[in-house]
Amino acid sequence: MNEPNLNQPPPTEPTKEKKNTPPNLLHFLIIALLITIVLNFITSTMASKRTYQIEYSQFIQLIESGSVDVVQLEEEQLLLTLNKTADESQLRQILFANTEEAPQMDLWDQIFYTIRVDDPSLVERLDENDVRFYQNNAQTNPILTFMASWIFPVLILYVMYYFLFKNMTKRMGGGTMGGIGKSKAKVFDAQKITGITFADVAGQDEAKESLYEMIDFLHNPEKYEQIGAKQPRGALLVGPPGTGKTLLARAVAGEAKVPFYSITGSEFIEMYVGVGASRVRDLFAEATKNAPCIIFIDEIDAIGKSRDNQMSSNDEREQTLNQLLSEMDGFDTSKGIIVLAATNRPEVLDKALLRPGRFDRRIIVDKPDLPGREAILKVHAAKVKLDKNANLKDVALATSGATGADLANMVNEAALRAVRFSRDVVTQEDLLESVEVVIAGKEKKDRILNPKEKQMVAFHEVGHALATALQRDGMPVTKITIVPRTMGSLGYTMNTPEEERYLLTQSELKAQIITLLSGRAAEQIIFNEVSTGASNDIERATGLARSMVTQYGMSDRFGAMGLESTRSQYLDGRNVLTCSEQTGAAIDEEVRAILMDCEATAFNLLSDNRQALNDISAYLLEKENITGEKFMDLLALTQEAL
Repeated sequence: MNEPNLNQPPPTEPTKEKKNTPPNLLHFLIIALLITIVLNFITSTMASKRTYQIEYSQFIQLIESGSVDVVQLEEEQLLLTLNKTADESQLRQILFANTEEAPQMDLWDQIFYTIRVDDPSLVERLDENDVRFYQNNAQTNPILTFMASWIFPVLILYVMYYFLFKNMTKRMGGGTMGGIGKSKAKVFDAQKITGITFADVAGQDEAKESLYEMIDFLHNPEKYEQIGAKQPRGALLVGPPGTGKTLLARAVAGEAKVPFYSITGSEFIEMYVGVGASRVRDLFAEATKNAPCIIFIDEIDAIGKSRDNQMSSNDEREQTLNQLLSEMDGFDTSKGIIVLAATNRPEVLDKALLRPGRFDRRIIVDKPDLPGREAILKVHAAKVKLDKNANLKDVALATSGATGADLANMVNEAALRAVRFSRDVVTQEDLLESVEVVIAGKEKKDRILNPKEKQMVAFHEVGHALATALQRDGMPVTKITIVPRTMGSLGYTMNTPEEERYLLTQSELKAQIITLLSGRAAEQIIFNEVSTGASNDIERATGLARSMVTQYGMSDRFGAMGLESTRSQYLDGRNVLTCSEQTGAAIDEEVRAILMDCEATAFNLLSDNRQALNDISAYLLEKENITGEKFMDLLALTQEAL
């Protein structure tokens, strides 16, 4: 495959959005002035409600009646407050005698004032009637009054408006109030690439090959166009969580050396209808300006769900999807725009989104196989100091079904364990222990079982191991332990396949069910009763038996008849019945028959090897952990003795 030309001039950087300023200042001043007028009007109205003008003669009567508490002497007026001990009826008689309709007011909360006249005996009269008074000589500056009433409110409103506008702009992700419709995509240009290349992605060779070809098309379109090939518009990365879909997209950014727009599906959606569609338009408009480029939409199922008229439909999401469909159809492929998307729920995506011409390629990013797991472990182990005797293939064999994220976590846990034990390198023991930590959790040292419980757990686990070793189709035992783990297990038996398997026969599935039920059978043989420790074994055995009947056609009664379908294949893998209730009841009977037959086989198998069950269980009680090699040695010794 030809390498892309990385020596070509780097593409121009995406145009930066111009920094916007607040809207027209004149419009703001008009609005602020109107608000200030309203505020001044309200303030003056409220002030006028608390003041009441009286005649000077009424003022003299109030003084002489002893009803005045305090008088404030000003240059042009006299302000007074009434004494709360005064007779209210007398006060009203003085104040409202000449008024046709007396106003309703709280006299004690009111400020009364009268125009000041030239009265030389005023101070003497106040003193004679024991009225407190004081002179207020403060001169009111009209300029300060004007500024306090008009200029300062406008300035305060402008400051509030400026910070409110700035905060709204920041929240809405744009430079203007309309910035709510701006795209939120993160942009990685040729100078600011992710730092990750295809060398950092292992175990996904087919996916890398498909993506590499699309990158090569961006750099060397001529060799494809001369034969008439067209650039794929988009590629959909599909797979379980943790398999490296987002990592692959970041590697594409590192390899392509072109502007890379990264956004998640949920970032398009807002509570306002039309915002998502606006962000899609803005994203593709920016991408068109900076072509060739790549757009990556992570978790596209957030906006790409199938459209329907049910109650769960969402107008904003559907408008966003419609706009995305239109944009993917509308851009010119010759400009070099590629759309990548990732999801682990392809079954919920709209059919119009999946058709060729929008997403031309569906790239499966599945859980890695044995060589893939070993390659992933090598990538992550290269970042730690690994002991030269460490065997990554053995670790890969012990981690069947693990994703790339799981394997990365295991290597990191191994490095942490090496530090905890003051070692300079990561050993094989650290790696295997980290596998157990990720699968079953850490050893729970504070959980102490009583002697009977510990004995039951030991016989239970040895029962699993014996059933595996004594069956032709069983998997080799790697380890047996009765040390409780933080994820709830009181002990477990680890089996490691000798090779990677992709198909299982009916006899091999039955062997797995027998192994799962043999722990319960061991409890029945030794203690004549069963415990709650077999709950997980029963659940897994029932699931296998049901799959044999409903999906694999391994039932004499139903034959090759599909009775269940799998939903959410890349998530929980839920199975849903596709048959009638009567058939469902018959399925339950068939599953029960398989389980009863396998349990009887497990019981007979362990009964015939009871001496081995006793001897190995006694050794396990003493040591708490047995390796697979030691287990096989103990089994061989017991069989020789018999």
